[in-house]
Order: sequence, then structure tokens, then C-alpha cells
Amino acid sequence: MLWTLIKILVFVAVVAALVYGITIVAGSGEDLTVIFSGYEITLGPLQAVIAALALFVAVWIVLRIIGLFVALLRFITGDKTAFTRWFYRHREKRGNQLVTEGMLALASGESRVALRKAQKADGKLADDAIATLLAAQAAEQMGDRALAMESYKKLLSNDKTRFVAIRGLMRQKQAEGDESTARKLAENALKLKPDNSETADQLFLMQTHEKDWSAARVTLGLKRKYKSAPKDLAKRRDGLLALCQSWDLRREGKLDDARKAALDAARELPNFAPAVVEGAKAQLEMGAGAKAAQLIRTAWAAEPHPSLAAAYAAIEPEETPQKRVKRFADLVKKDPSHPEARMLMAELNIAAEDFPEARRSLGTLADTDPTARVMTLMAAIERGEGGSDTAVKAWLAKAVTAPRGNAWVCEVEGAVYAEWQPVCDVCGSFDTLTWKPAPASEVMPEVAAGMLPLIVGALEDKAPEPGPEDAETVEGSAEDSTEKA
Repeated sequence: MLWTLIKILVFVAVVAALVYGITIVAGSGEDLTVIFSGYEITLGPLQAVIAALALFVAVWIVLRIIGLFVALLRFITGDKTAFTRWFYRHREKRGNQLVTEGMLALASGESRVALRKAQKADGKLADDAIATLLAAQAAEQMGDRALAMESYKKLLSNDKTRFVAIRGLMRQKQAEGDESTARKLAENALKLKPDNSETADQLFLMQTHEKDWSAARVTLGLKRKYKSAPKDLAKRRDGLLALCQSWDLRREGKLDDARKAALDAARELPNFAPAVVEGAKAQLEMGAGAKAAQLIRTAWAAEPHPSLAAAYAAIEPEETPQKRVKRFADLVKKDPSHPEARMLMAELNIAAEDFPEARRSLGTLADTDPTARVMTLMAAIERGEGGSDTAVKAWLAKAVTAPRGNAWVCEVEGAVYAEWQPVCDVCGSFDTLTWKPAPASEVMPEVAAGMLPLIVGALEDKAPEPGPEDAETVEGSAEDSTEKA
């Protein structure tokens, strides 16, 4: 705006100076003599003014011819739009101004204004791609998917805008819920620009939704190649994808490939319980029980987990409960006071029927960390030591209302899972589950509550069966109730 004002002021000043000069020359009444290359030309006042105007026009024509000659040279050297820009440069200038105003309107959230500016700029530019892109984005912001799709399709024919067009169409297909087509578009976009991190992220998410772990590993490999993902995060996710691959391959009966993928997962994630469990299983199947045990001991030392204990038990499935207690003492020796270690040793001692030692193993967890699992173990110990049914039932009642303890919890939505899984069913995000205390719930699930008595054995009702006298009493009470009714 300021530059336009300056040009207007300069034009007014030039016109005013010209009018002033003409007035002076015409008023003087004197002739103007011009001497050029030995020639002398005498002009009257009016003739001098006309000559000055003719000279101005001649200079303007010469400049135009020079500009046309330059445009011709550019066209000959390969600039196909040189003539178009020369003939329509003022029109193109207006188009650029409209596009600029439209982009500002789009950034301000005025999508309808931006669309109107883009439509006015269409046809005024040597390359209308920028105006078409502006129209597509404005339509996208307005929620007009049909217009957005139409605009993006126009950009597919231009090599410079094909990538942007494909990504725009991908977003529209995602908005429609057409994940299959959106994934194909993302794959095509990534072929054009394999280093584009955002496209790779979107494709990776779609591949994990479809549980295509092999393709997801390829996409993750591109991100690692172009260093568009943090090294630690890429390593972790590669391990998780290898773990998921091993599960699928095992279900398909491809055991050798499944073991290889499981070992890859355990190598990438030596402290992640699900990966270590699968890696230990692979080592055990290959006859390397010692290596399986070492994998589990390393992971347990970093973060104790119940599934690690189960995998450690599977190494020696035929051992007696007493021998198992001794072998597991080596597993928990680094931090025997850890709650998970205490509960594990209590369970093993219960299985070995050493109930006093089981109580000592639990220590003060019933007071410091009273989870449902701890309460259930206390009920089992009470039962094993010959405690009353009332005492056992009291511990079981506490177990029903106690905190659930650690579980796999989604960091995004807070959904709770008993087993780890790669994608949260609620939010659809990959790798958001962590092992931590589950959110408190008002009522314990019926299935879990029903399973508690199975741990300590079904409780028998010790109350004496009703005798003949009791039966008469019951019948009398029933008759009284009938009379009152």
C-alpha cells in the first residue's frame, strides 16, 4: 500500500512539473533552438512541447521493444512463459496481490474471503497452481470436501505441486474414513519425498491400525535413514514392531521366522517385559535355556514384571515347589524388597506350603501397598495357616475393594489392559501403553472378583445343617407371616 501511494505521488508530481514547464514555455513567446550533430533546429513554444512529448513516447516505445527482445531471448533459452509474463505482467501483478491477500485471510481464519480471492486470482497468473492451492486449502478449512478434492486433483498434473496434491487428497480420504485409499495416497506421496517426516508418520499410523507390521518397519526404516525420528524412539518402535511380527508369524506357523523376530525384539528392548518373554520363549525352543534365563534376569533387574516370572518358571516346568523357591531367589536377589519380588516369593512359598515364610516375604505390603493381589495372598496364607473362615473372607472382602495394582494403562485415554498390545483400542495410538498403577475403579470387575476364591480354594460353609427342630421353627415363622399378611 505504501509503495502504491508513493508511485501515485510521483506521477502527480511529474504531471504537475510538465504542466508548469509547458506554461512557462508558452508564456515566454521565445523560440527553442536545438543544435545536434551540426544541425540547428528552431522550434516555437508549442512545437517544443509537442517535440518533448514525442521524445517521451519514443523512449517508452524503445524500452518496450527492448523488453520484448529480452523476453524473446528468454523464450529461446527455454523459459516457456516469458512471452506470457511480458504481455500480462500487470495482470499477473494483480493476481499476485490477490493471492497474497487470500493467504493472509486464510491465516486469519477467513476461509470464505480466501476462497473468493483465490477465484479472482485464477487466470491472472502465469502459473495458476498457487491460486488453485489456495482455493483447495480454503475449501478444506471451510469443510467443503468436494471443492477441496476438485482443487487438489487439478494440482496432480503439475510436477511441482503433485506431492502437495496427493497429501491434500489423503487428508480428504482420511476425513471420509477411507483408510485404504488414504494409505495408498500416503505411500505415493512418500515415494515422491521419502524424507518427509509428517507423511511418514501418517503412513506409519495407518499401517499400525491395519496391523501391517512389516510395512510399518519399512516406513520406520525410512525415518531412521533420514534421521526424522529420535534415535531412541526409533529403536524402541522397531523392537515393538518386531515383537508384533513374531506374534503374527507364530500364529501363521512360521516358527523360524517368528523366533528370529522375537530375538530382534528382545535385542532392541532388553528391559521390556513382553519382548523379553517372547525372546526367552524363542531361546527355550532352540534349546538355549541358559540364554533365556539370562534374558529374563536382565529384564527383571531393570523392571520386575509378573510375566517375566511366568517365563522364568517355564524354563524348568517339572521342578518341585521347593526347588523353584531356591531358583527364584537368584532372580530377585538384586532387590528383594521390591513389591513385585515380595509378592512373587510369597506366591512360591504358598505353592510350597511354607505359609510362615510366605507371610514374611510379603512383609508390610498389606499396610504400605494394599492391592487386590496382596489381599488375596494374605487370604491364601490365612487359609494355609488354618485361620478361620471369617478371617479368610475378611481378606477376600478387602481384595474386592482394594486398588487393582499395576496394569497396562494407555497414557492418552487411560484405558486399562491386562496384557500389552501395540495399539490402544480407544484412541488408536501406537505404543501408548505403560506398566503402572491402574486408575481406581468403584467396582471391581465381576470376573476378577469371582476368580479370587479360586486362588485359596473354595470356602465351605461350616454352619450346621438345619435339624427337625429348626425346620419346625422355619415352618412356624412362615405360618405367622402368612397370617399377618
